[in-house]
Amino acid sequence: MNGLVLLCRAGFEGDCAAEIQEKAAALGVYGYCQTQADQAYVVYHCQAEEADHLAKKLPLKELIFTRTFFVLLTSAQLAGIEDRVSVVKEALEPHKEWFGLAGALRVETPDSNEANAIAKFCRKFAVPLRQGLRAADLLSKKPLAKRPFLHVFFVNKAYALLGYSYSFNQSPFEEGILRLRMPSNGPSRSTLKLDEAFHVFIPEDEREQRIQAGMRAVDLGAAPGGWTYQLVRRGMMVQAVDNGPMADSLMETGQVDHIREDGFKYRPKRRNVTWLVCDMVEKPARVGELMTAWLLEEYCKEAIFNLKLPMRQRYASVKQYLDQITEQLQEQGERSFEIQAKHLYHDREEVTVHLRWL
Repeated sequence: MNGLVLLCRAGFEGDCAAEIQEKAAALGVYGYCQTQADQAYVVYHCQAEEADHLAKKLPLKELIFTRTFFVLLTSAQLAGIEDRVSVVKEALEPHKEWFGLAGALRVETPDSNEANAIAKFCRKFAVPLRQGLRAADLLSKKPLAKRPFLHVFFVNKAYALLGYSYSFNQSPFEEGILRLRMPSNGPSRSTLKLDEAFHVFIPEDEREQRIQAGMRAVDLGAAPGGWTYQLVRRGMMVQAVDNGPMADSLMETGQVDHIREDGFKYRPKRRNVTWLVCDMVEKPARVGELMTAWLLEEYCKEAIFNLKLPMRQRYASVKQYLDQITEQLQEQGERSFEIQAKHLYHDREEVTVHLRWL
């Protein structure tokens, strides 16, 4: 069993598969995908050396529909076995040459209804498994940040896929999921999307510089204020553009200027906006054009926005939208830029995009 295991949202296995096949081919690797509807992961089969190459050279941040991935080494059948720790150790031992002494362990499940039922078991099992792997010199006795991660991925309680990943190309969150608590005074659940986007797109060592109190921000299509809430809680002054009503709690902060205007027509009077955010339910091509125009006209420095997904060929469609933005910035812009896109945990039928001048 050689290849990659890629975790995604249930129902998006086809998009995840289409993306990894295209990205792998661009790196000279050709394999095939094994998928099943709503299982929340994809297995990409290729040679062991090729899988290791992809784990090193294919940046996770460039994958839209993959939350995290690891190199597949082998599997473990655990049905009716009391000493599961020994089974996992024995399965990993012949493959130690690939990961050496691992620096950390992740016991994970797919983000599916079936697998969620065993999440409690996995949390308990991680403790004796960690001890057993350390005793067998497969896992460091203390976390080592620069060493590979070991992955024990429980498809169900009786069957696990085993592998490794490189710490420099791995999500900081188990299963690639940042689970956030809904704030008690948040105007809508969409607030979690922008909160997650800030964590995913802005490196931790850059957040203090790039997300500061006192910065100017614009929220297009703001009502009732889910995304404005995240800007306000970070101390920004916000122009909330929407014909609809904003939450009273936000207006009472004194940090929000509610502008009742069409978000597609509005432009600020001064070019002093750091952050532009947008979660409008509109045609994605139209939203992409609007965000690109704001950057080209230098109305903002950074933008985070959502692109709504079609029912079919979602990966192909998103790639087309991102290519259009990239081409326009390359043709008309005179500066280098960064564009990232991710199907975040708190997204549903959309992807979140981050765009900025460098």
